[in-house]
Amino acid sequence: MQKTKLLILVSLFTFLIVNLASAQVKDTTVLKPADTSKTKVVAPIGKGGAKQPVTRQDSMKAKYVNPGKVAGRKAVFRSMIIPGWGQVYNMQLLNDGYGTRAGKSQFWQKIYTGGKIAAIYGGITVLTISYIDSRKNYKIFLAESQYREAKNSGQSTEGLEANPNLARWSDSGVTTNKANYKRNAQIVLFSYGLVYFANIVDAYVAARLHFFNIDDNLGTVKLMPSMINTNSVYGFNATPALKLSLTF
Repeated sequence: MQKTKLLILVSLFTFLIVNLASAQVKDTTVLKPADTSKTKVVAPIGKGGAKQPVTRQDSMKAKYVNPGKVAGRKAVFRSMIIPGWGQVYNMQLLNDGYGTRAGKSQFWQKIYTGGKIAAIYGGITVLTISYIDSRKNYKIFLAESQYREAKNSGQSTEGLEANPNLARWSDSGVTTNKANYKRNAQIVLFSYGLVYFANIVDAYVAARLHFFNIDDNLGTVKLMPSMINTNSVYGFNATPALKLSLTF
């Protein structure tokens, strides 16, 4: 009986607390701070006292967007997903006419970009062939090494057999070749990462360069030999120097 009364009291107390909390939430949500970003300020214009609403958004300057950064991010994102896709995107920039770097040589720029795509996949193909060959030879020398170790130690050679093509190799030669082919396979895996990273960097740099203005109107730089006159009390002294001229 006492437990029942205690349970009823706890339930009533919990219900009361929940009601008070919900009422407090409703009271606080009714009072909202005024949104000053949307308030309008009326300013008189002209002699007639005409008024025109001016908002904060009208007075804010438009945010500058660097097209080179946007293109670079898109090229990097594509190259990270599929190697060479960033270069295809850069070729699309040439087709759309972006950037003065293409200029009169759009055709050669496209050939150059296509050559980079071919180099990426050509490198991946060569690395794949090298990896397959290294793993194949590694397994051959590994099996021969396991057979010789079992035979020399007097253990059972069941499941192992000698390779007649490797009979001319000594035990140390078999071990050395096994280690070399294993190392070659590891180097190929590392080279995969280098090709992947170079593909991303190339796509980003090429995309950024599309939006760099490097035409002839920017200015010229001339470097020519000259002489510096260092007059002193003892007479005229000429010192050879280089003269740098910048024209904008």
